[in-house]
Amino acid sequence: MRYPDLMSGVLSPVITPFKDNLEPDSEKLVSHCRWLLDNDVGLAVFGTNSEGNSLATEEKIELLEKLVEAGLPADRMMPGTGCCALTDTLALTRKAVELGCGGVLMLPPFYYKNVSDDGLYRSFAEIIERIGDDQLRVYLYHIPPVAQVPVTLPVIERLLKDYPGTVVGIKDSSGDWQNTKTMLDLFKGEKFHVFPGSETFMLKGLRHGGAGCISATANVNPKAIAHLASTWEQDSADEQQASLDQVRSVFQGYVMIPAMKAAVAHYSKSVSWRNVRPPLDPFDDGQTRALINSLEAIGFTMSGLEK
Repeated sequence: MRYPDLMSGVLSPVITPFKDNLEPDSEKLVSHCRWLLDNDVGLAVFGTNSEGNSLATEEKIELLEKLVEAGLPADRMMPGTGCCALTDTLALTRKAVELGCGGVLMLPPFYYKNVSDDGLYRSFAEIIERIGDDQLRVYLYHIPPVAQVPVTLPVIERLLKDYPGTVVGIKDSSGDWQNTKTMLDLFKGEKFHVFPGSETFMLKGLRHGGAGCISATANVNPKAIAHLASTWEQDSADEQQASLDQVRSVFQGYVMIPAMKAAVAHYSKSVSWRNVRPPLDPFDDGQTRALINSLEAIGFTMSGLEK
């Protein structure tokens, strides 16, 4: 069941543009966010594919303020606020609440591995207690292939029991449909939105009561992904899903972040979009050409982008 007061539909972990000196380019970020919103995609800024953990807390706060100052709707934003340091998570989360963001996407502290469920629970509970604001909406971020620290089902159950109406959802980037389905089945009676972490599982998720998806490739294919999210009950849904999977498979054949940035650089005719922060490597001309050839072979394009 979807709850209208919670975030749902399609969101993108918005790729972060960098200038040639590797400082964040706030003007380009605002422009890209406007394009995503125009295509009915919400803004999960500072996620994995945003190079979120390559940005300092101060940089994230400044960028979030600039997005709101530019008139972008804060209620369509779900910034990533989970950090290794409790104080960084607290500062980011507090700022998101102050600005009126629709929610926050919260990674567990991911440096220390094999932590107990009690320790993991405390890491989320401490933030919620210290913020102490009824407007806070926490969407947990389960991405064990990268973080290596899973948000376990018992932890979710305990948080829902102790903080109903505050812990309201999860992004499941396990890449395991059975895990997503278990969450959908287990928390069906709760006010809790489950988002698969890829459009690959979006149609299955929607058919089982999911809320939509939070997907990297919504950065480059937003209109088609959002269209399926709004028409998933129509006869064309399976055909639409197959088309989305085709585009996704092209990007997954490369390192995703520089590939998406190379695509945006090509279609916006702004080469600085290729910039990534180390340790990632930007695409060169040859890699970009190979990617674009693969995309054009399946009839893909991007329209409406600005430099």
